[in-house]
Amino acid sequence: MGIENHSAAFAPPPPRADGRANLVGLSREELDAILREAGFEAFRARQVWHWIYHRGVTDFAAMTNLAKPAREKLAEGFVVERPLAVKDLLSDDGTRKWLCRMPADGQEIETVHIPEADRGTLCVSSQVGCTLTCRFCHTGTQRLVRNLTAAEIVGQVMLARDHLNEWPSPKDSRMLSNIVMMGMGEPLYNYENVAKALKIVMDGEGIAISKRRITLSTSGVVPMMERCGRELGVNLAVSLHAVNDELRDRIVPINRKYPIADLMNAVRNYPGLNNARRVTWEYVMLKGVNDSLADARELVRLVKGIPSKINLIPFNPWPGAPFECSDWAQIERFADFVNNAGYASPIRTPRGSDIMAACGQLKSESQRPTPAQRAAQIEAHKTLMAEYAAQVAAKEAVLGL
Repeated sequence: MGIENHSAAFAPPPPRADGRANLVGLSREELDAILREAGFEAFRARQVWHWIYHRGVTDFAAMTNLAKPAREKLAEGFVVERPLAVKDLLSDDGTRKWLCRMPADGQEIETVHIPEADRGTLCVSSQVGCTLTCRFCHTGTQRLVRNLTAAEIVGQVMLARDHLNEWPSPKDSRMLSNIVMMGMGEPLYNYENVAKALKIVMDGEGIAISKRRITLSTSGVVPMMERCGRELGVNLAVSLHAVNDELRDRIVPINRKYPIADLMNAVRNYPGLNNARRVTWEYVMLKGVNDSLADARELVRLVKGIPSKINLIPFNPWPGAPFECSDWAQIERFADFVNNAGYASPIRTPRGSDIMAACGQLKSESQRPTPAQRAAQIEAHKTLMAEYAAQVAAKEAVLGL
């Protein structure tokens, strides 16, 4: 399915039944236009923007620098609405996951906050479910329901701020300082809404998170990558996970449409890429599948000449997962090989795995694989491991590894 057809087929729900418009998710220009059309003065849009995105207010009555008649008129025609956290889970390591319900139709997605000593990162979802069916990813087992609106995407940031008690937007020492578009869904298959939401997040008079602190992760929607870099200027992460088309076709099926050679070319041409602003390659470590030193050697060859960092991600298990995590010693050998070749290759510390909040574990709980589906996944994995083990042995024999 083409990108435009994909957007139409999985479009967000229609507007509210009561006719009131949600002001969250509107661009500055749209907010100005809708308020002018409703009879408000030109300066009101900037005031409302400040209250919504800097102060975090959801009740027009709290917008105290607006006259009472103006506040009442706003309440009659508009709402400030964002997702509702129906579950709030806290990991032993401080990671926090919210199951977010969309007010428009009750669909649910997950959002994760990962605190660290020097920053706090929010992992944001772009779709309800996912269309890509990557075999190691829990979200990929959930059929795509629909795209999220710009309001629902920026609303996740606002919900997190609510629960972290971080309004008004602080200048320093933020608990929510970074955003990664690495939650449920493929951001570039919902680009218009993702871009609109991120522009709101980056606006200096509101939430005010710099583009340097935002990373968009894609599985390789090649036609949209240059536009993303040109229009948003955010950091790029690419879910690679395999170093040849044969394997990547099977575990990251979008590769059948946009193979590795095309993906590499798109990354090389990503606007703004340089040694100070590198692409991050995400590489999940799957035991006996993609973790050999022959794979490490080919990975180094693929990224040659591209300013790169390789994030090695120990596989995080989920119910019915058809893979196992690589042995820790093998992950370290892989990392050392890549690092010695001149590329930073940190091993990502799993965070939030006890609440199913780690990388690759997100999924709305209302859908689970059946026992028959799990059995089929395990059998398919056994076949894949056997085939790939033979290939690895042959490669390593040739290379003398």
